Amino acid sequence: MMYLRLDSDVQKYEVEKLRKGKRKVEEDLDNLKTEYKKLHTSIRNASLGKTSEQWCQEIQEERDKADQWEMRLCDTRVREDALKKTLFDSRSENEKLRARIAELEKGKVEELESALQSREL
Repeated sequence: MMYLRLDSDVQKYEVEKLRKGKRKVEEDLDNLKTEYKKLHTSIRNASLGKTSEQWCQEIQEERDKADQWEMRLCDTRVREDALKKTLFDSRSENEKLRARIAELEKGKVEELESALQSREL
């Protein structure tokens, strides 16, 4: 009878020990779940929780934008070169017109001077 009582006490002790261990494991599991949720939220908030497919798509979109800006830059350079040529041509034309006006004014002045001289005589 004494052995049964000791055996019963040992079993009760072992059961209590297992229950405490189980509670500890459950608490640890709950803590891990909480930490996992926090980490997952942090990753999502930092935009790191994307799949590789999503990253590839985002990279492709950025490359497309860069290509569009490069095309706009090339178009702008072409227009700028055309405007510079037009401006240069306009300046050349203006210089020719000024030279022609100067010639005409000089000829008119000479004509007026000769008319004035002929009247004075």
